[in-house]
Amino acid sequence: MHIQPLTKGEQTRHRILDLAEKAILQKGFASTSIEELIAAAGITKSGFFYHFRDKNDLARALLARYLERDEVIFNDLFARADALHEDPLHGFLVFLKLLADLMSDLPNGHPGCVVASYCYQDQLFSRDVREMTAEGVRIWRARFRQRLDRIVEKYPPKLDVDLDTVAHMVAVVIDGGIILSKNLSEPRYLPQQVLMFRNFIRLLFLGP
Repeated sequence: MHIQPLTKGEQTRHRILDLAEKAILQKGFASTSIEELIAAAGITKSGFFYHFRDKNDLARALLARYLERDEVIFNDLFARADALHEDPLHGFLVFLKLLADLMSDLPNGHPGCVVASYCYQDQLFSRDVREMTAEGVRIWRARFRQRLDRIVEKYPPKLDVDLDTVAHMVAVVIDGGIILSKNLSEPRYLPQQVLMFRNFIRLLFLGP
């Protein structure tokens, strides 16, 4: 399949988004200025505003890109897991192992989560950006709840659990693992947490 090369304007827009994401994950949205992004990208102020109406518009575009990227990654991992194992539980366990391997392959650890970063400073954003952040969390829950529903049809859980809560645990484990890894400068803690969640899922549906 032939992929059209990016235009110069598209390349500039992607560069601004890359710079903004790195800065926001390092020091937060409030501490990231339009002026520093303009300087880092080597563009004029009018060049920035050609691509983004204001800082909130930049936040919206960055969040949309981040959620789309997550969707591509999860679709790929689930497709690989499903190809390796048709059983819903064992396919999910394979997915979690692939996810842990992906996190382990990041040379400097996970850079951080845009959704989590936005939540810490949600008062800075417009209502539509805050709703996008919440919708991103709901999309994660729905994706994993769908997988869990398939599992319980064949493997009744060994404990009385709420499946929405279990589905939310994926985001909790990943974001919590990112914080743990960054705080203690130990990238291996994130994949370890994913594998621990994998053990929980195995015990929940198969028992000891």
